[in-house]
Amino acid sequence: MSFEFPDHPNYLSHEHIAFRDSLRAFVASEITPNVEAWDEAGRFPRELYARAANVGLLGMGYPEIYGGTPCDEFFKIVANEEISRAGCGGLSASLMSHGIALPPIVARGNAELKQRVIPAVLAGDKIAALCITEPSGGSDVANLRTTAVRDGNHYLVNGEKTFITSGMRADFLTVAVRTSPENKGAGGISLLLIEGNTPGLTRTELKKMGWWASDTAQLHFDNCRVPVENLIGQENQGFKAIMSNFNSERLGMAVMAYSYAKVCLDEALDWARERKTFGMALSERQVIRHKLVDMAMRIDASRTLAYELAFCVENKIGDPNQLVARLCMLKNLATQTMQFCADQSVQILGGMGFMRGTKSERIYREVKVMMIGGGAEEIMKDLAARQLGI
Repeated sequence: MSFEFPDHPNYLSHEHIAFRDSLRAFVASEITPNVEAWDEAGRFPRELYARAANVGLLGMGYPEIYGGTPCDEFFKIVANEEISRAGCGGLSASLMSHGIALPPIVARGNAELKQRVIPAVLAGDKIAALCITEPSGGSDVANLRTTAVRDGNHYLVNGEKTFITSGMRADFLTVAVRTSPENKGAGGISLLLIEGNTPGLTRTELKKMGWWASDTAQLHFDNCRVPVENLIGQENQGFKAIMSNFNSERLGMAVMAYSYAKVCLDEALDWARERKTFGMALSERQVIRHKLVDMAMRIDASRTLAYELAFCVENKIGDPNQLVARLCMLKNLATQTMQFCADQSVQILGGMGFMRGTKSERIYREVKVMMIGGGAEEIMKDLAARQLGI
């Protein structure tokens, strides 16, 4: 039996709930039965993108002209909650990698670039990835080193990107580059769309602690010639686009984090009700009951804050700087909740919690990437402090 949190009528309409029900059925039939095998294999079938597109998952929040479905923040929350029910972060990360790769193109790309890239990705025919992090650093975006030097009607791109989700098989790469080498700060950063078959691009698959089902790569650009038309927005104006992208990414990661925590709670609760020690179910022992309540308490707090902040984002409520600060704090709260619940669930499951095949074991291995990706915990605290004037 699963513990379900109530739907708040001020946030979720009948349309949200209907979408959740259909997506829950899709995840239960198409994803959950397969994630263990996909995780062990280190990838999932490419055909899953098209199947996800058919149920409206990939197109959420994108213009209809490109095959998308405009929606509010709560449809996105529902989607992240439901995908997370499968308990496989790698699957979620790669299947939805376009969610951080496409927004800069939608917001700032030229008409030809939008038409060439967005419909194919939203239909599940092509895969998109975002490339920001470099071997020399991740969160310090303003000091990235990959260069794009103008050469006639092309840019010559040289450098490296690492920890790129969907990096091995992405067809389209949204890449942060330095187009003004003399400017060592944020003012010299641009975004380029680089196609996966560009000569000079090589990819190396990375092995990870968790997120096995997600292909993760280090990319090397060696004099890659990229058409000037692939510039996303204005030259040397990419930093703001990258920063605005982070807000939605962090909200999405927070939702995924408390949702994975909920998976751990459900698995631990089921186990505690079935497992008997010394003639008594684990769930009848006070120490176990308290652990379960502590898990539920943290999940509820994280989920409640996420819904409130989504409402603020959707309705443009409050000071923008304070909203950024609260999103940073939410990301930390939710990932700490995931860490706590994964640890407690493994403890309750005992030896079984250490075995591959339990969701809690997999989520336990995936905690750290959630606490680091999208902005490490320490970066989130420092950014929140600056936004709050502390």
